[in-house]
Amino acid sequence: MTPLVVAAVLGAAILHASWNALLRGRGDRLNSMTVMSIVSALTGAIAVCFLPHPARVSWPYLTLSVVLQTGYCLTLVRAYRDGMLAEVYPVARGSSPMLVTLGAFVLAHERLSLWALAGVALVSAGIVGVAFGRDRPKAGALLAALATGGLIASYTVTDGFGGRASGAPLAYASWLFLLQGAAMPLVYFALRRRWPTVGRDGDTVKSAVGGVLTMVAYGVVIWALSIAPMGQVSALRETGILFAMLIGVVFLKERPSRRQVLAAAMIAAGAALLA
Repeated sequence: MTPLVVAAVLGAAILHASWNALLRGRGDRLNSMTVMSIVSALTGAIAVCFLPHPARVSWPYLTLSVVLQTGYCLTLVRAYRDGMLAEVYPVARGSSPMLVTLGAFVLAHERLSLWALAGVALVSAGIVGVAFGRDRPKAGALLAALATGGLIASYTVTDGFGGRASGAPLAYASWLFLLQGAAMPLVYFALRRRWPTVGRDGDTVKSAVGGVLTMVAYGVVIWALSIAPMGQVSALRETGILFAMLIGVVFLKERPSRRQVLAAAMIAAGAALLA
């Protein structure tokens, strides 16, 4: 991985942790997630007008990713209903890198060095360790977080293939934001039998900011996946847990235990091996 890719993925990790904190802090998280998706869809709709069309071969991947990411939104909202940021985020993100690496090994025939494998293992073990530092999450939140991790792994590998096949990773990402963002209001209506609330209040503004953050963060990741090994990109991205922990302490008044801090140090060490 080049220094540019490493810096870009670390920046994306900060943005990802930030929008998760915004989601965790909101009252109606399904509404907030839907507003985020609407903002991403509108931005994606503008972007596709100025970008080349993704290659036709990438559209099956794009379609599958829309389904997977919609499911991801729902499981993440469910996880944050009962779980703290310092509990849900590590489990959801920590269970993903190993699955991504396995998927890339089986499907893309990627080979990682011993150091890279050690980095993936250290990042994954450290992030999962953060989640069990002080108190175990509630069973429902834990299961939802694990499901979220599985979906993250699935759409990361899918978008790794799709971004590479598209010939235009940024255009692929823009279409993904447009289609997935357009689907979320329909899912919201199916679940609530009413449309999401979009007003001029503070919650809507914060959700809109979250939509911009998630779009930029994952757009960078899709670009990185198109030129670097999937397992390394995915694992390095998971260093966002360090930023999530800091955000949780400063803004959400969460207090990590010593064990959680030690696990965070394992994440940093794993990221150094990968980078």
